[in-house]
Amino acid sequence: MPDLTYHPLRPMANALVGERRAQRMALRLLAALVALPRGGQVISRVFDHPALPAEWAERFGATVPVEVAREAIRVLPVQGAGVVEVGPVRRADIATVATAALDRRCRVVALAVDPQVGAELEPHVDQVIVGAPADRRYLTRSDIAVAVTALADPDRTVLATPAVLIDAGPNWFNRVIEAAQPTAPPPPTLRDVPLDPRRWPAWLWGLLVGIGMIVAGIGAAVITLGPVLLWYDRDYLGTDVEGLHRINHHLVHFLQHDRITMAGNMIAIGVLYTGLAWGGLRLGRVWARNAYLVSGLIGFPTLFYFLVIGFVEPLHVLAAAVLFPMFLLAVWHKPTTRHWTVPPQCPEPVRRRALVGQLVMIATGVGVFIGGVVISTVGLTFVFVPTDLRFMHTDADTLKAANAHLLPFIAHDRAGFGGALMATAVAIVLLGLWGWRQGEAWVWWTLLGATVAGSVSALVIHFFIHYTAFIHLLPVYFGSAALAVALILGRPYLMYRDD
Repeated sequence: MPDLTYHPLRPMANALVGERRAQRMALRLLAALVALPRGGQVISRVFDHPALPAEWAERFGATVPVEVAREAIRVLPVQGAGVVEVGPVRRADIATVATAALDRRCRVVALAVDPQVGAELEPHVDQVIVGAPADRRYLTRSDIAVAVTALADPDRTVLATPAVLIDAGPNWFNRVIEAAQPTAPPPPTLRDVPLDPRRWPAWLWGLLVGIGMIVAGIGAAVITLGPVLLWYDRDYLGTDVEGLHRINHHLVHFLQHDRITMAGNMIAIGVLYTGLAWGGLRLGRVWARNAYLVSGLIGFPTLFYFLVIGFVEPLHVLAAAVLFPMFLLAVWHKPTTRHWTVPPQCPEPVRRRALVGQLVMIATGVGVFIGGVVISTVGLTFVFVPTDLRFMHTDADTLKAANAHLLPFIAHDRAGFGGALMATAVAIVLLGLWGWRQGEAWVWWTLLGATVAGSVSALVIHFFIHYTAFIHLLPVYFGSAALAVALILGRPYLMYRDD
């Protein structure tokens, strides 16, 4: 269970099955996931777990009772623990501890109640301690600064008690590790960029891609609200705007609604990429590079939808040809130097509310991705949804009979919008999953800018052309409201400063 589900869903789970049972179910579920082939690696990669410092490997972890030893020894190393202490171990518990320690991925220490039990445990664990250990610091509070301070003593083993893990959540180890990571502030600025493009840093290329997407989106909006069709559009269709009016009185407005929505989404992608480059790549955040990479690898290949549709838009190809090399330069290498500091821990209620917002943000992003898949599928197959045809008071066969190139032309806009929406959704999900951190104000502003660009453009153009079918706009209403709720809940946390 990541913190973003553990804390928001914990009250509900406690009410349904009871607190103790809910805790055991969560631990067992995570243990089952870790036990899957490469399960631990997948969890660490998906949730961006930092590597445990080598100097902490055998002295930072948790102490757990025997009854949860098997699950804890399997789960806690994935969460960042380097050592798991089990105890007190009695004679009746020897078999249980021995089984739990099989295939372990961390140091396992057993606290035996007497020397005889300890002698029988020795072949099965890494260390046996009889009596109270002298080099231990048992943490009873989830204060990150206290843990980091305790770990500064190289002769001290620091172990979280079950109460800490239950209260703070499973991400507590990662938060401690991140708080102790060395950094090298301040970050570079535009003044530090050399004039020679061959020496430009990756974050600058990423910034240029984001700005390029914003400019391209604004340009697409200007064309759509102005001439609507460019010369190559008229050549492909064999007609002009007046000819489209003669085919169907609502057709031009329908094209404008598709293209303005697409333009707003392009601006949203540009805002997300600009934020990831400036606030993430520039500061050396590897997760920002990974988010940028995954989103781009979904968005850029949608150019090849033309292989199915049959219509190639020259400006689309030109924009991709200019921006894709820059994209590669932005993500080719992982950042190596950290240029940020971890702020002091904020009040826990602020973090808890933000976790609810984070869960809503990620869930909404997943919904947007599903919407992008559906829109792409419709664009590549049926082209229209029923509300489209009701708005235009026609059917696909009539439009096809009027102009054989009309459906591929519309399909290009629709499928391309679906592909761009998927890229936007992935950036939102990963920014919400990896970037939702205390004091990262740029994350809040980036998500706000993307939300406004995407939602406002879609709503304004639909109401402007009077295409206001409730069922058609329901996903936009719901998604916009959910994003607003997430941003409201997350703002105090993302904007939090210790001063």
